[in-house]
Amino acid sequence: MAQAANQKGATPEERRRMQILYSGRVQGVGFRYAVRTLAAGFEVTGSVRNLPDGRVELTAEGAKTELDAFREAIHDAGLAANIRQEDASWTDPSGGFTGFAIMDRM
Repeated sequence: MAQAANQKGATPEERRRMQILYSGRVQGVGFRYAVRTLAAGFEVTGSVRNLPDGRVELTAEGAKTELDAFREAIHDAGLAANIRQEDASWTDPSGGFTGFAIMDRM
């Protein structure tokens, strides 16, 4: 029997949570605003925020293929020049996001 799809069209097994910590010249250059703008073109929910240590944290949930495309779009949008290091981790989604937002610093 097919499982019910969630609001974004992916079954629960297909949905993932991606967290990426970006370091480099990623604060004070419009990085978070560009990521939020890009997110609107994908079926993802989540947040992006500056961290006190100079990194930017991106947390997004959606179908794995959609998250991979979103991640690639961040690089293709010209933001790769600002990224020195990118540490990604994948977990099960929490379902706690209703959209995509820029959050206040931790």
